[in-house]
Amino acid sequence: MLVKVLLVDVNPKMIGAWRNTFEGNPEVEIVHGSMLDQPVSAWVTPTNSAARMDGGLDLVIKNCLGSQIERAVQAQVKQRYAGSMPVGHAVVVPTGRPQPRFLISTPTMVGSSDNIGATMNVALACAAAFQAAHWQNTEEPGSIRSIALPGLGAQTGRVPVEICADLMWTAYDLFREHAFRDFAQMRQALERLLGDLSPKDSHKREAAPALASMGVTPSKPTLGGANEDFDAADLDDFDDRD
Repeated sequence: MLVKVLLVDVNPKMIGAWRNTFEGNPEVEIVHGSMLDQPVSAWVTPTNSAARMDGGLDLVIKNCLGSQIERAVQAQVKQRYAGSMPVGHAVVVPTGRPQPRFLISTPTMVGSSDNIGATMNVALACAAAFQAAHWQNTEEPGSIRSIALPGLGAQTGRVPVEICADLMWTAYDLFREHAFRDFAQMRQALERLLGDLSPKDSHKREAAPALASMGVTPSKPTLGGANEDFDAADLDDFDDRD
């Protein structure tokens, strides 16, 4: 991944979870503070499928950038997804400002206050944000050089911070070595690592909050260890960089 990644949140527990999970990735900057203070090319905001910026970080960003940013995001969602953007997708919207030049909107949930603590939505949303930045840089090389992400789903979505950190690490690690031509191919690669990501497959996800409640942080998935039938070489077919 050629984009500088900042992980930023006001929650000290989220910061601690990131520091533990990303300890082997010194290239990732972890900031305890506000997204609004990060001088990067793009801010990432977790939203709902309708892109209603009516709460959480969405609302903070809308108040900062102006209500026109919500209209711009919703216009793209209407054009591309008939008004409802699925989890695992994202849109990039110019802000009209030098910093951040872009807002990347990626849904972690369908509604505005869904409990996603027993899902893998964080991994899908995080990977979709990276995919959107990759596409933007493909269309306009170098336009996104740095990207700031919050703890996706860790507030409104009620995802335990340890689980959030692990799932965001999985998405980040995937994009360190691979690039994808669309969101479907990206999802397929994630499912190679995490198993079926559809809502009906809940047996793995139900364990995550239980582990967090016991103070147990699951080990980070790796290309060879998340699924015993997975072969890291299988991802070679996904890499579109020559």
